Amino acid sequence: MGKNFTTSITVDATAQEVYNAINNVGGWWHGEVIGNTTKVNDEFSYWFQHFHFSKQRVTELVPNKKIVWLVTESNLSFTKKPSEWTGTKIVFELTETDDKTQVSFTHEGLVPAFECYGDCSNGWSMLIQQSLYGLITKGKGVAVF
Repeated sequence: MGKNFTTSITVDATAQEVYNAINNVGGWWHGEVIGNTTKVNDEFSYWFQHFHFSKQRVTELVPNKKIVWLVTESNLSFTKKPSEWTGTKIVFELTETDDKTQVSFTHEGLVPAFECYGDCSNGWSMLIQQSLYGLITKGKGVAVF
């Protein structure tokens, strides 16, 4: 079906600091975040104006190594199929080397055939490379939209 969207960053931080930052979703996703992300089966919802709603369930947490969220509901108002994200997975894999941590991010199921691929992949790039990076390195996520 095509290649999943992926991007990565490397930061001067421990894997634990990065893991904690990723789980602080409201600190780097700009919109309204309601719910919890600290244990498997926690659920949280995200709204950004009238453009994006999604609900995620935490399906895997390996402290300082891996985080996986399953998108259980989605409504992207700018696509013909607003539920495009439903059933996709958002995956963060952390690798710590010499006081630096690499975050490998993959949105499994977000593929070029999706109508939102261009907008969504650009959004993810900004969220990971600017906002999450800012939260980890400066203690504050950056508004990217």
